[in-house]
Amino acid sequence: MSLLPRSGLPRALILALLLAVAPALSLAQSGPTPGAPTAAGPSQPGAPAAVPGVPAEQELDYPTWEAVAAQAETALEDTAASAAGLDALRAQLVEWRSSLLVAQGTNSARIATLRQQITALGPAPAEGQTEADEIAARRAELNGQLVRLQAPGIAAEEAYRRADGLIAEIDRTLRERQADALLQLYPTPMNPANWPEAARVVTGVTSGIWAETKRRWSTPAANETLVNNLPAIALLLLTSILLIWRGRPMVERLVARIKKRWSVRGVRVAMLVLSLGQIVAPGVGVIALSHALRLTGMFGINGTVLLEALPAAGILLFTAVWLGAQLFPRDHDFLPIKLSDEGRAEGRLMTALYGILLAVNALRLAMVDHLTLSEAARGVLAFPVILVAAVLLVRIGQLIRQTDGPDTAADDEVGFRNRIVSLLGRGAVLIGVVSPLLAAIGYIPAAEAMVFPAATSLGLLGLVYILQIVVTDVYAVIIRNDEGARNALVPVLVGFGLVLAALPVFALIWGARLADLTEMWTRLREGFTLGETRISPTDFLYFAVLFGLGIMVTRLFQGALRGSILPRTSLDQGARNAVISGAGYVGVFLAGLIAINSAGIDLSGLAIVAGALSVGIGFGLQNIVSNFVSGIILLIERPVSEGDWIEVGGVQGKVKSISVRSTRIETFDRTDVIVPNTDLVAGQVTNWTHFNLSGRLIVPVGVAYGSDTRKVTRVLQEIAEAQPLAILNPPPMVVFMAFGADSMNFEIRVILRDVNFSLSVRSEINHQIAKRFAEEGIEIPFAQSDVTIRNATEIAGLLRMLQGGGVAAEADAKADGTTAKDSAPEPKPPGPLPRDQSPGEGLGDAGKGET
Repeated sequence: MSLLPRSGLPRALILALLLAVAPALSLAQSGPTPGAPTAAGPSQPGAPAAVPGVPAEQELDYPTWEAVAAQAETALEDTAASAAGLDALRAQLVEWRSSLLVAQGTNSARIATLRQQITALGPAPAEGQTEADEIAARRAELNGQLVRLQAPGIAAEEAYRRADGLIAEIDRTLRERQADALLQLYPTPMNPANWPEAARVVTGVTSGIWAETKRRWSTPAANETLVNNLPAIALLLLTSILLIWRGRPMVERLVARIKKRWSVRGVRVAMLVLSLGQIVAPGVGVIALSHALRLTGMFGINGTVLLEALPAAGILLFTAVWLGAQLFPRDHDFLPIKLSDEGRAEGRLMTALYGILLAVNALRLAMVDHLTLSEAARGVLAFPVILVAAVLLVRIGQLIRQTDGPDTAADDEVGFRNRIVSLLGRGAVLIGVVSPLLAAIGYIPAAEAMVFPAATSLGLLGLVYILQIVVTDVYAVIIRNDEGARNALVPVLVGFGLVLAALPVFALIWGARLADLTEMWTRLREGFTLGETRISPTDFLYFAVLFGLGIMVTRLFQGALRGSILPRTSLDQGARNAVISGAGYVGVFLAGLIAINSAGIDLSGLAIVAGALSVGIGFGLQNIVSNFVSGIILLIERPVSEGDWIEVGGVQGKVKSISVRSTRIETFDRTDVIVPNTDLVAGQVTNWTHFNLSGRLIVPVGVAYGSDTRKVTRVLQEIAEAQPLAILNPPPMVVFMAFGADSMNFEIRVILRDVNFSLSVRSEINHQIAKRFAEEGIEIPFAQSDVTIRNATEIAGLLRMLQGGGVAAEADAKADGTTAKDSAPEPKPPGPLPRDQSPGEGLGDAGKGET
């Protein structure tokens, strides 16, 4: 029998199911497997003896292990050993390896204690030196106990290495045989000389089933069984006919009714879940039909084999039909694959035909796999199925390539998805063309290993895509926001997890053995050794889970501080923020420390490397470290707190947040400025609202010369004292500052209760100044400039002369019948000036002015 799966989907689904339930079955297993390790048994000669008074954690039956290992080595040397026998031996070796891995930790707690005791005795004396007799005797006794306690673990480790090597050899042998079977060349099925044998096989199987049924019909015992089971047979047949014939239409009507009555949000999820009844209902009908036919007692060995394969074939058919209906729906509300109505109808037809082909192929394999057939007959029987599957695969690939989407330049995500879909379509067409050619040559196993996994993989990809959409819809129902769910990160992460979970199924579909996947998982759990430290991905997973729980507890504690504890204290907002931030830093540090210790990650081996790298990292990250330390100082001393109005480096604004590295300041024009914490600690910072919100406002005012200064002072004092935010103790002050070039300068100096309103108070004061000055007749000066022009008489005469020339030219032009514009000579561009003449010369005093 070939090692390759004849059909990708049936066996792949079975293997995937076994992969999922294997751990549960292994935990529920009550009795030991023959040849598996047992906890009791005679000790192997030369095996390590137990230390008196120290109970053995696990005693292995080493003679049985030696027998199993020797049997595996003999089977590996025998080239005629069957694949089933090698798989059985491998299963025993895997169980032994697991037990031996556990046994390596025998007496580990006692060994650790002994090592601590030996360390407490101090270092052993160097050569030529001595120590006290009591200490030397105690050291020798402890070393002897340590050697005896380490012996079981050393023996288990040696046996573990042997088991691991034998498993690797068996896997390599089976893979080589699988590759040889994949490249096996059958007689070409195109040769008509091979057809009669295949026809005889088909007729022989059919006639054999008919002969068995006819023989049992004539047997009184079979007739009595039929009569006794007739009520159950009738009930099962009626149920099967009802479910197969009316099950799918009933589910479709139920889905349509829910679509009309339910709300839009979440209706796709409900429709998809209920649509699974299109698989369950007819599948149960096929199972009932198979059981009813077996209850008749009219089928022999071949017929029973066919009936046992019938439920799996029916489920394959209905699954393909359901998947086609989901990927190529009839309505336009939800289109996973964008195609026209004709394209979607053809897609449903192609997937249904492929389901029929899978069902027929499953029945064919069930009938001929247990028969001893020649390669020619197997090739002829498989070639039509491969040819039809290739045709369907080519057409499905062409439909996939017809999918339309938005412009790839406008949306990178859609463009990437379209490229992937196009690549899948091209690959499907290529495999659909190559596989029948290989089958026609005679490479039947290779063709089967290409065409069926390719089509099944497309179906699995479609299923994963539908599940991703369902996850997005479920998330939209949870958050009650469809647009937000489509742009959220959680559905993307869950979809990525679905893709990762589908990878083992893809491997099984393409011919990977279940043992290969379990071996990869074992290697992943064991990890690798770095020096004296074993690093395992499971340890990192455990670390990540513990660290995540620590972060969650820290955030909950910070929330309790922010919402319940700190508001009941007398701390201001800045102090509260500092306490909350400090609790966060301490919580993250403790979470990492606890996670590292609990996961058993030993970082001592990395101490030297970390010490060497710390110097270089220190120089490269000195600014970041400086900012981090400055951030801690800001949280402790709190010279600047969130909500303060500060000025640093020419930037004014409110402090919005103080992080580990930098501080975010929001300016008054609503822009964020990120300031390194070092600038706030080492530089000069003006904090307008550090201890309180009060601050001084200065408003300069200028009045015209000749104004009554006492009157101006009185008016400005009244305006300042009338402001609601002005503090009257100390009172506002009006100061006569100086005599300016254009005005007499005054200043209003007032202290406000809340300096954050300084702009609005300044504006109101200016409005009141304009109003009161107008009422009191006080003039507000403005800058003026007097321009004096010399030789104004000569300039006026020149202008009149130019105007008189223009009038004379116009009169002459009217006499000649032309216009002044036509008769005027064209101006010539100015030529270069002489070297001894400046641009202002030649105009006399007319070009000179004085300001």
